[in-house]
Amino acid sequence: MTQPLTHLDEHGHAHMVNVSAKPDTHRVAIARGEVHLAPDTLNLILSGDVPKGDVFAAARLAGIMGAKKTSELIPLCHPLPLTHLSIELSGRKENGTGLVEITARAETTGKTGVEMEALTAVTIAALTVYDMIKAVQRDARLTNIRLLEKHGGKSGDIVLEK
Repeated sequence: MTQPLTHLDEHGHAHMVNVSAKPDTHRVAIARGEVHLAPDTLNLILSGDVPKGDVFAAARLAGIMGAKKTSELIPLCHPLPLTHLSIELSGRKENGTGLVEITARAETTGKTGVEMEALTAVTIAALTVYDMIKAVQRDARLTNIRLLEKHGGKSGDIVLEK
């Protein structure tokens, strides 16, 4: 059964949900995404030979910055004080192609969840990987950006994927 859309008022107009009556709880969200690229490009990333510099370091910092700006990018998101954000990037070869996997974990103590911050972190990190390698490969693909888990709040624990 589908839940009603909480971002619409009784007239169908978009609005920011009032969370003032909700209690503060510890919230966690984990998201993941992938960048598919050529094995040679992955080798450049892993060896540190990409002309623009350290791809994983740049992507990690960009993802953190992006998560902190989520409410400025997504119109109806509440601004949240992140208490923790980590981004892990790893590269491997799979089925004859290169793959960069990006996982973000966002945490806060507040009235609403941090899914959007985790998803934004992954997306901005993936875009940064693309930007860093586009001079050597123009056909990299960003895929499978998704929420894996969320914890805390009224919904409790939701584990979509480990």
